[in-house]
Amino acid sequence: MLHFLLKRVAGAVLVLIVVALIAFVLFRYVGDPINQMVGQDVSVADRERLRESLGLNDPVIVQLGRFLWNALHFDFGVSYQFKEKVTKLVGARFPATFELAFAASLFAIAIGIPLGVLTGIRPKAFLSRLFMALSLIGVSLPTFLIGILLIYVFAVRLQVLPSYGRGETVEIGFWRTGFLTKSGLAALVMPAITLGLFQLTLIARLVRAEMLEVMRSDFIRFARARGLTEASVHFRHALKNTLVPVVTIIGLQIGSIIAFSIITETVFQWPGMGLLFITSVQNADVPVMAAYLMLVALIFVSINLAVDLLYLAIDPRIRLEGRAA
Repeated sequence: MLHFLLKRVAGAVLVLIVVALIAFVLFRYVGDPINQMVGQDVSVADRERLRESLGLNDPVIVQLGRFLWNALHFDFGVSYQFKEKVTKLVGARFPATFELAFAASLFAIAIGIPLGVLTGIRPKAFLSRLFMALSLIGVSLPTFLIGILLIYVFAVRLQVLPSYGRGETVEIGFWRTGFLTKSGLAALVMPAITLGLFQLTLIARLVRAEMLEVMRSDFIRFARARGLTEASVHFRHALKNTLVPVVTIIGLQIGSIIAFSIITETVFQWPGMGLLFITSVQNADVPVMAAYLMLVALIFVSINLAVDLLYLAIDPRIRLEGRAA
């Protein structure tokens, strides 16, 4: 168990180091941040002094070392555009992105898994065929188009949901949440559906494919021969044996929801990290971009580590292999 965990942690650290190196190399060629920080009337001498104060004239290896050291301490400096500490800036936007990702993931998992089980149990039923046809729409439509369609129907035509913003929020310590207000929950509905619809169809189709495979297994016939109820056979025995690939995909998709919420946040003007990242790219705000990329990488490796630990609980064979090793 400990050996398994140490290997996964070592792999996660290596991934973070590689992402940091890639981020440093890429962001050196995004553009000159000095042009975004000062006006056209600033003299060349003043520009050089500002460049020197930011350490942009230092050798590449010095800048890389400073970047890695500061990233290790979660210190990404001051935003070129907002003139604030990057950690404070990202920290203020993180709750909005986290709550959106949580709602989208809950929507996708809570509906996707039962739908996958039901369509896997009765693949030839009319509702199963109808869902499989509709799921192709959810997979093929771009995220931004789904968001625009929802805005047109529920905000413009029916006028039952807000079309942009986060609604009213409540501050609890350092966390600002919209879960505790009516307008905050209403503002969350369309962005969460937009962000979670693709994940829902992907999870449902994967569960369905795994259920179709498992339902032909010998242990399912044996479970029925023992007189177990259909619900017990389907959800206790069949579903449990589909969870390893399903948990893998769910873990990756949760990371993707956080990483690729940029489009959804832009469409709905959701004040999260994705919208902040878009603004930073437009203004060559390198510290904010670096902090965003490193945070997303940290979230990804943390989720993958949690998924690896879930394997131990789901599949006894992995525990036995770990003990043998």
